[in-house]
Amino acid sequence: MILPEVRDARMVTIRRGGSLRDEHHRLLASWAADCAEHVLELFENERRDDARPQEAISAARAWAAGKMAMMRARALGGHAMGAARPLRGAARFAAYSAGQAACVGHVAEHDLGAAAYALKAVRSAHGDVALRTEREWQRGQLPGEIRDLVLDEQQAQCFDLQ
Repeated sequence: MILPEVRDARMVTIRRGGSLRDEHHRLLASWAADCAEHVLELFENERRDDARPQEAISAARAWAAGKMAMMRARALGGHAMGAARPLRGAARFAAYSAGQAACVGHVAEHDLGAAAYALKAVRSAHGDVALRTEREWQRGQLPGEIRDLVLDEQQAQCFDLQ
């Protein structure tokens, strides 16, 4: 995922000079994990023996719960992205979604990557109608505290694949 040149201060943690509070950062990670987990089967259908994307999703959830260090979660995200590289289509995008979810603790905007890759996975597997259904499912999972933030960022970064 390529970050924008000018980052929205709402997606930068308070510790880094932005306004994103820790509890909202953790909600972003949990939501990203939900998005990735919702399409994980598209990876597992092709590579059932490779647990790296599932481990990355678990890492995102563990970081969000305060039970895993950010660097460990980010490393597991990198392993999931490694699982994606030799693949094509839906399986590849699903693994990238998991990898992005695990990296949200490092950079909050990776939540957008997790959601966008999940949408790409669904589109690749099932087409545009399914993509719209998945996008609505994702939006339905957004906690109220971060809903406007995510929707604003998706629109600004063109990550909602309209």
